[in-house]
Amino acid sequence: MNKYLSGDEAFAEGVRLACPDVISAYPITPQTVVVEKLSEMVENGSLDAEFIHVESEHSALSCAIGASAAGVRTFTATSSQGLLYMAEGLVYASGGRFPVVMMNANRATALPWNIYGDQRDSLALLDTGWIQAYAENAQEALDLALMSFYIAEHKDVSTPFMANLDGFVLTHTYENVEIPSQEQAKEFLPPYETENRFDFEHPKNMAFSAGPETNYIFKYKEHKAFDRAVNVIEQAEKRFAEIFGRKYSGLVDAYLTDDADFVIITLGTAAGLCRTVADELRSDGIKAGVLRIRYMRPFPVKEIAEHLKNAKAAAVLEKDISFGYAGTVYINTAAAFQSGGITAKLSNFIGGLGGRDISADDIRDIYKKLQNGTEGVEFIGIGGDN
Repeated sequence: MNKYLSGDEAFAEGVRLACPDVISAYPITPQTVVVEKLSEMVENGSLDAEFIHVESEHSALSCAIGASAAGVRTFTATSSQGLLYMAEGLVYASGGRFPVVMMNANRATALPWNIYGDQRDSLALLDTGWIQAYAENAQEALDLALMSFYIAEHKDVSTPFMANLDGFVLTHTYENVEIPSQEQAKEFLPPYETENRFDFEHPKNMAFSAGPETNYIFKYKEHKAFDRAVNVIEQAEKRFAEIFGRKYSGLVDAYLTDDADFVIITLGTAAGLCRTVADELRSDGIKAGVLRIRYMRPFPVKEIAEHLKNAKAAAVLEKDISFGYAGTVYINTAAAFQSGGITAKLSNFIGGLGGRDISADDIRDIYKKLQNGTEGVEFIGIGGDN
């Protein structure tokens, strides 16, 4: 069926189709709609799950970890300061190899207080051992909810998954969304199975200490799961296309990059405006392209090298800043350029912090600066040394 849904509502529908056993919830803007909708589904019987309203975001993730350790499919959601409050639990979940799925509504972090969307919350926690994906629209949000469980729970991955939606720009924007049937969802997503659980018949040690001789081996195995996740993401998307008829493109989504001289690299909803401007420039004879990074972890090193091999210059446009250097997406992309032997000049444009608008004129200006050979880090809308 088709419904007119916000990004939050679409993601909640995807979670419903995944049939989690436990949902641990604490409200925070602009994520609250997700857990509100799920609570309504549990109340009206369209979702058979244990809905636990906890007292904080830290408790929400702690509850999800406990449920996963007991051997059931789990989901939680958060945003901004709530995600930061969960930081301790993030590494517990990843280190314990508990495949919790969490939706994060990207929102600026304090201070100053701000409820609007940038991506500093999730990118600040990029190294906590969670798969990180970024949706562009409501349909992808729903589909990503389903695929996130498939990927996280796969025996070759067994790693928690953070699905990110741009606050308000996506979470509260309404679009026409196709909702699959429960039968299709069951065909796509197998029942939850894991050996990484409490079992009184076959006791095992979980959440233990490990000294210098063995600790690094656990971390190495955690890292290798991300290498395997690349193949599992491809497998999930292939299976998804076969059942639902919608195709996704793996770790990145490339637009007109094959022959592009100038490419903007970005995350989330900003990609749509970049494509519109790229089309305008193409009509003027300027070979512009767009590369949307869909997954920040595992990071698409090979894909970036493939799509940027013919470019003269590229810019990372991001809603993030790693204070004292540059944007986190730029730092990762610059490393990919180095390892991939990409000779194109790379610059960094930071915008959208605190939900500030990024306009079509801003995008045109970035492409113009790429043509003029710009380099370095620049804050959109702030000139000089201000």
